[in-house]
Amino acid sequence: MVTRINGFSGMDIDSMVKSLMAAKRAPLDKLYQQKETLNWTRNSYREISSKLYDFRINKLTDKYGLSGALNSNKAVVTGNTSAIKAEATSTVNGIDMEVTVKELATRTSVETLGVGFGKSNKTTLAELVTGKAYKDLTDEEKEKEYTLNINGVSFTSKNSDNTTKSLFTGETSISSLIATINGDSKANVLASFDEISGKLILRSKTFGSESEDPTSSDGKIDLGVNNSIITDVFKGVSSKTDGTDAVVVINNSQEIKQKSNTFLVNGIQLTLLEKTGANGVSKITTQTDPGKTVETIKAFVEDYNNLLSLLNTKVNEEKFSGYPPLTDEQKKEMKESEITTWTEKAKSGLLKNDEILKSTIISMRTLITENLGKLSDMGITTGKYTENGKLYIDESKLKNAINSNPQSIVDFFQGPSNSQTEGLFDKLADKFDKPLEFISQRSGTNKYTTDLTSSFKEESVMGKKLKEYNKQIATLLYNLNNTEARYYKQFSAMETAMNKLNSQSSSLFSTGK
Repeated sequence: MVTRINGFSGMDIDSMVKSLMAAKRAPLDKLYQQKETLNWTRNSYREISSKLYDFRINKLTDKYGLSGALNSNKAVVTGNTSAIKAEATSTVNGIDMEVTVKELATRTSVETLGVGFGKSNKTTLAELVTGKAYKDLTDEEKEKEYTLNINGVSFTSKNSDNTTKSLFTGETSISSLIATINGDSKANVLASFDEISGKLILRSKTFGSESEDPTSSDGKIDLGVNNSIITDVFKGVSSKTDGTDAVVVINNSQEIKQKSNTFLVNGIQLTLLEKTGANGVSKITTQTDPGKTVETIKAFVEDYNNLLSLLNTKVNEEKFSGYPPLTDEQKKEMKESEITTWTEKAKSGLLKNDEILKSTIISMRTLITENLGKLSDMGITTGKYTENGKLYIDESKLKNAINSNPQSIVDFFQGPSNSQTEGLFDKLADKFDKPLEFISQRSGTNKYTTDLTSSFKEESVMGKKLKEYNKQIATLLYNLNNTEARYYKQFSAMETAMNKLNSQSSSLFSTGK
């Protein structure tokens, strides 16, 4: 370790070394600035990637692309309005219906004998069997296995020696038992526990009578064999109620049976709520209601314009070449407001004329231009050339187009339901596959998320460049530390020599007297 001395010579060694090192640090400061600029650029790419993914998946696919998003049909129920709920789909054929609900679909259910009041979901199977408090249970009672079989599903797992063991033991709580049953899709039942009666209740997940397919568990609850949980823990089955089909009469035709209380007829989704009874039949008519379709298309145009505006802003943003990122030393000499203004300019134009963004803009605008004829017919046009492709809507014209031919609007934006032909939403979504991939390859972004805090992949173009910067910075820091140490060592040696010379001079001067 070099001793830093501001000695008798009066020299300020620290200031002198700092002054000498300032020039030496210039290349390091430049590397830090280049690294910071690269990090800012990478974050800008992540922001763009997030916006592209959000528009492609969350908007075009999962919002505007849904079958009901452009549905301009509306079902109106008159007469008995309490027995049935009706919702028009995009495939409605306009046929009026009179519906009589004779029977509601029910689910098969099984109830066990009750184990009494005072048991909660936290109670263990061993406590139910023995009647003991948990603290009084023996290890043997806690470890005892209990079996269950529902619709051919045996709730077991394999030991290391390939033998099977039950998922349930004396330590299994009722809540854990219920969660395990409900989590198995093949068992196809929903379990619940009534804390008042202490009954375990199993209900089929599907409504209606038992399926004619012997391999299907729809509508049935078959407990099979090996059910010590039913027999030993809950004291056996007290009752079983078979599921029934819904029965309706539509337009005075023959009875129609359905496995569910919700089904589709003539493009109308019917939900049965209660038997018709004395309130008479439910009458269903359809109307065209352009409101929902208009709102969907307006929202799409707004999201499209916002994304296009962001891309155009980034591509055309002014770049200030004389404003590199500030070093820590520079920030110390500036006010907070000055730092903010400088940094805003330093971050400006990071993606100016970026080829990925420019190609994305071109592909978006080209697709709109190719379909501008049909869009114009429904009141959607582009603005002035200087507005860079912004879309505008004539709402009155759009409503007229929807009222005139609502299905053509659906087919244009979403594609015909009976065809492989893509609609405008799908075609536009396809335009973002390549940009997302290119941005990911360059910056290391995750192309499947909108998360602005997601980590970057190191093996990307920019990731590798950052590794180079870090390596160069480490080398420079090592060399600078050595240089600084050498300067201090040299100045210390000079200081020691001068002190020695001063001491000798003082001695000679004293002798001369």
